[in-house]
Amino acid sequence: MDDSVPIMLIATPDPASRRILEDELRRRYGADYEVVACAGHSHGRAVLEGLRHWNRQVALILGCYGPADRGGLDFLRRAYGFHPAAKRGVVVTWGDFASAPTVFQAIAQGYAELLIIRPERPRDEEFHGAITDALDDWHLAQGVGFEAVRLIGQVGDERTHVLRDSLSRNHIPVGFHPVGSETAQRTLENLGLRDPVLPVMVLQFTAAPIVLENPSDLEIAEAFGVTRPPPADKIFDVVVVGAGPSGLATAVYASSEGLSTMVVEGEAVGGQAGTSSLIRNYPGFSRGVSGAHLAFRSFHQAWTLGTDFLFLRKVEKLSVDGALYRVSISDGTVVRCRTVVVAAGVDYRRLGIPQLENLVGRGVFYGATVSEAPSMTGKHVCVVGGGNSAGQAVLHLAKYAKKVTLLVRGPTLSASMSEYLISQLEATRNVAIRYGTAIVGVRDQDGFLASLKVATSGAGGATSTEEIEAGGLFVLIGSMPRTSWLPDTVERDQAGFLRTGTSLDDSKAGATRPDRQPLALETSMPGVFAIGDVRAGSIKRVATAVGDGATVVSMLHAYLAGHPLPAPPAAPGVAAAPEEHSGDVRYK
Repeated sequence: MDDSVPIMLIATPDPASRRILEDELRRRYGADYEVVACAGHSHGRAVLEGLRHWNRQVALILGCYGPADRGGLDFLRRAYGFHPAAKRGVVVTWGDFASAPTVFQAIAQGYAELLIIRPERPRDEEFHGAITDALDDWHLAQGVGFEAVRLIGQVGDERTHVLRDSLSRNHIPVGFHPVGSETAQRTLENLGLRDPVLPVMVLQFTAAPIVLENPSDLEIAEAFGVTRPPPADKIFDVVVVGAGPSGLATAVYASSEGLSTMVVEGEAVGGQAGTSSLIRNYPGFSRGVSGAHLAFRSFHQAWTLGTDFLFLRKVEKLSVDGALYRVSISDGTVVRCRTVVVAAGVDYRRLGIPQLENLVGRGVFYGATVSEAPSMTGKHVCVVGGGNSAGQAVLHLAKYAKKVTLLVRGPTLSASMSEYLISQLEATRNVAIRYGTAIVGVRDQDGFLASLKVATSGAGGATSTEEIEAGGLFVLIGSMPRTSWLPDTVERDQAGFLRTGTSLDDSKAGATRPDRQPLALETSMPGVFAIGDVRAGSIKRVATAVGDGATVVSMLHAYLAGHPLPAPPAAPGVAAAPEEHSGDVRYK
């Protein structure tokens, strides 16, 4: 077959499992993948080594574990070294419950990404659902296939990096071609662009390709034409600021229950969760789910239920307009609404080292591990952080980088990271964890990051410094709430997170606070609610953010029912109609 065709490899000495898996994979995927079946683990390792030598892409590696094959888990562990970007699945037979503890422990330690039950009947769609999900995640990480958008720019240019990251997080197929490459040169010549302002973005899915030179976010949003500002006389029941897990959950529940809903997002759907390569502890996804897929499915769900979206636009101001709120958008649009849900999330905290800021996009990244991971192939990479996002970033980068070092300021990870992630980090051979370590300096070479100077605290308070190689640095520390656009009258805690419900300071009750007790997720501004990471005291987990989004909708109904819109003046001689408003819709 063509060398560009990805490989799906099976290796097991169990003839029954090998025959079933080979037949299933060839029949369903044989047109798009080359299926290779190996009769033993040593044979499988030899084939994987040869495929690496021939630069063949391996999408999926399957091993087995059960009475007829006790070596499959070790095979999958060793397979990682040959093709770290490949998805690895351990196949078990239905009813072999005695093997479950061993298999679960191996998955927790990173031997494989997914557990698959061997097909026992024709057209076993549960089996194929697991396979196609894995292949979908693999393709998303590789960035191969259809180019809806072609991006041409300088390697290391910060704006080019931001556009690549934003497009990939918004689930838009993008192909990046460095200026000077054959494809970039040919594209520019065909478009008649001799000296364009970089980066150049070509929308190839339109009838006539739309070409944008160094476009602003607003120009990109208008060119895509997916979302447009609402009519000036439109009054929404709720405007949601932010399309992370909590904001999308609000949109899903609010729209499904009849509330007219607008979501404004300045970057990409999913928020910080959307950058996670694999979320293993979200209920209902036993094989894990990438943040990008979870976010896109939630967005599509809300969209089909009737939610209006404004993308690549930021909220700049919130003000009162009689019984309504005015939400001022960065494109000059003003949206009027009855309630506001602040789900704006947080930004990663900067390290405060000027030299690092000059290298953003040139080896230094805040988040962005999914889009930039393939460019780290063969390099030594460092990640700064101690939370789940940092742990997930390390595991994803380890599939490409030669070595990944996690730099942790504190003495332990147990207080801030899930145990399953800690176990996987400790079991991954090309991952190192350094505690009590902080970055104090940086060295670049030809304008790109080359090394970091780090200080490590030792016994007795002594500190030692050293320089370590770093072809890439990913910073995922702390959180700065996105609340600067809100009026000062909205109460915040010392770190800037929004106070809600019982956490509000009763001593500050006055003109801006209602006489009643604020609802549980309501801020000091009546009808303005805060959910997700931006809320003071929130638990930084995707499931709790989604729970906030579902919970706040019941409070929206309660507020809307108690604050009906004034009835429009009746025409002379016409009786006023009974008042109706979507706030009266029942909720489940």
